[in-house]
Amino acid sequence: MQQKSIAIYGRAFNSSVVPHVEQLFSYLKEKDITIYIYSDFYDFLKKQLDCPDTFLRYYNHRDLPQDILFLLSLGGDGTMLSAVSQVRDSGIPIAGINFGRLGFLASIHKTKIIQALDDIFAERYTLQARDLLAVSSDQQRIFGEANFALNDITVFRHDTSSMITINVALNGELLNSYWADGIIIATPTGSTAYSLSCGGPIIMPGSGNFVITPVAPHNLNVRPIVISADSELELEIESRTDKYILSCDSQNETVDTTTKLRIKRAPFRVNLIRLSSDSFFSTLREKLLWGLDVRNY
Repeated sequence: MQQKSIAIYGRAFNSSVVPHVEQLFSYLKEKDITIYIYSDFYDFLKKQLDCPDTFLRYYNHRDLPQDILFLLSLGGDGTMLSAVSQVRDSGIPIAGINFGRLGFLASIHKTKIIQALDDIFAERYTLQARDLLAVSSDQQRIFGEANFALNDITVFRHDTSSMITINVALNGELLNSYWADGIIIATPTGSTAYSLSCGGPIIMPGSGNFVITPVAPHNLNVRPIVISADSELELEIESRTDKYILSCDSQNETVDTTTKLRIKRAPFRVNLIRLSSDSFFSTLREKLLWGLDVRNY
């Protein structure tokens, strides 16, 4: 019988979750699971707890074996977004243990690790394919090989002095010239993140749409717009400082206004592991407190 193997990815966390990590490692050792762990994360863990010396290190996405069952992300939603850069277009599923606060993406609660992993190893889960966005430019190579985002791609003013103008064309036709602090192009996954806080709609995963949400627009009649995921956007930015900030999930670059952007659906999807107890609507009710009335408490 072939031995099972998984990958573990994470970033620095508060020492209060160390007991949960130790519980995880004890469980995996008991199950005789081969562990490939991200090298930088392993160096951090060695300072926090007694790490097994049987771990196999990996240094980047090229080191990950294609036959691992899944990648386990330890942290919050930000760690899950970063974990996407580890699996990329490999098709390796991602499961997230939530050591953060909100936990839209990292849906496994830290007190339910054993139950969740029992279900995953018993294949009592579904894979949810999530669309990503990709950004490119003819003027420069942006973000190298990691020019994709699971949540959103954002254009934002470089400083605090004035608004910028973002001229947006959709499939070759002018959509609008946004005079604002910036705009957000979000996937359904990212519709509950920055876009939501700027007044954007919540979009169900798998709906085949993206949303363009302005950030503090000068014209209050300019509202978020939902577009087909098959659309291609072209952006030209005007700014008094001749620069703007471009973000791709957790990555940021300062870009010259001579750089025109092209944004469209990435050529691959990311597979998220979803347990039977984890539904989109239950997450909305729990995380966004839908249906709760403070007058009842």
